[in-house]
Amino acid sequence: MKSAYKLLSITLVTVVLSTSSCTNPLDVEPTSIISNASFWKTEDDVTGALAGMYVKLRNEAQLNLFQLGEGRSEVMEWGKLVGTLDYDRLYLNTLDATFAGPSWIGFYSTINAANLVIKYAPNIPFRTEAAKNAALAQAYTMRAFVYFVLVRSWGDVPLRTEPTEGYSPETTNKERAPKAEVFRQIKEDIDKALQLYPSNAFSAGRNTWSKAATNALKADVYLWTAKQLNGGQADFTTALEACNEVQKADVELLPNYANVFAYTNKGNREILMAVRFQQLESNNNYFENMYIPTFVVPSNTDQATKDIIGIPGGNIVWTPSALVRSQFTTDDQRRNASFLEIYTTDASGKKNYYGSIVLKGRGMVEGGVRNFKDDVILYRYADVLLMKAEAKNALGQDPSDEINQVRKRAYGTAFDKYAFTKGTKEQNDEAILKERLLELAFEGKRWWDLIRFGKAFDIVPSLQNRKGQDHLLLFPISSYILSLEPKVQQNPGYN
Repeated sequence: MKSAYKLLSITLVTVVLSTSSCTNPLDVEPTSIISNASFWKTEDDVTGALAGMYVKLRNEAQLNLFQLGEGRSEVMEWGKLVGTLDYDRLYLNTLDATFAGPSWIGFYSTINAANLVIKYAPNIPFRTEAAKNAALAQAYTMRAFVYFVLVRSWGDVPLRTEPTEGYSPETTNKERAPKAEVFRQIKEDIDKALQLYPSNAFSAGRNTWSKAATNALKADVYLWTAKQLNGGQADFTTALEACNEVQKADVELLPNYANVFAYTNKGNREILMAVRFQQLESNNNYFENMYIPTFVVPSNTDQATKDIIGIPGGNIVWTPSALVRSQFTTDDQRRNASFLEIYTTDASGKKNYYGSIVLKGRGMVEGGVRNFKDDVILYRYADVLLMKAEAKNALGQDPSDEINQVRKRAYGTAFDKYAFTKGTKEQNDEAILKERLLELAFEGKRWWDLIRFGKAFDIVPSLQNRKGQDHLLLFPISSYILSLEPKVQQNPGYN
């Protein structure tokens, strides 16, 4: 497939006129003579529509995916150096219908883009059947992934598998489908996609869905349903098999952890699926809010710290929490690749903690300006190894090999000190959950990990005195959404 982001001229027409929001009636009325009937004629039309679909995903990856997947966990806190942009409502878990966090409108727009491809691509002539199958496979995977985001965030959600191409109350206003039904659709879409991918190859840049990335998504989905929907041993087995399938692709752990996230090393062999951000093509992403602007850099910090910071930029509105920073040992190479603690020196020579910034995703500098255009990684091989360890442990198998593969890279010559030896299932799960924190911090995984392992109320400080208030594991639905969709009811506990 052509590079998804070289087709933006086609995409802008497609996005605005063909993949309208399915929640706002004003957005679905035709606004141009370019209609779906005249657009869906050639393989290039499908290629352009796929490009538009990925642009829509990028819009959500810019901030919303992180807020949904990690913002409410124990990972972030207020840095007390500038304001909060109300992000404290996430990690303090004080969301309500007025300030509900991310909206699902953009996610449904992405689903609508996938639905259009699924509807029209089968009847369009392609140069090869493999090319058509690859396009359809990506659309099915995209729909499955986005619904997986939605159902974990809001529980029951409207289920739309047909595109919204014109306004009618019957198609636009829908009640929320039970989460079990949504998961059935997710699993069906994953199975269809896996049957359609013509090979196990990745696209250049690894920024479009592939068979390996779909298997990673499958493992993620089945681990969730095994633990949260009573899927039990059967679902754990399916998750393990999906991880094994990923390992048949061209994947590896990079020897140097920091290189996984280097701006100049996008699409490396550890990446399974990333959302592409690129200078002149996209805005900055959420890492901008985790770095340090010029006016906040202290003059009385050491030169080594200033050298690591380099050109400042961004808005330090939330920072790595002390609770999380303290869990990284100094001989773990992930520490210095993930965040930086900044200290100042006073007149007496005493060092004082000043603040912390995230180093993953700090982008690149052009013309003296820092641009936060790192790709947002959705799945990478270390994640899959730890999902495999989780599945093996649930099935009574030894997860040591997978955990130790991740730790060998993390600790290098100090590995023997940290080599994992299996314990009870509960002890193993505890080790896996912590390893996922150390390995995947700031990548949008932690909140969902805590829910899947049943540990959110134990670990998140703002939830520790609220055990039993299980409605807090879901996001509230905003008043704006409720006003647009009269058949949608608020999540219990947020009324």
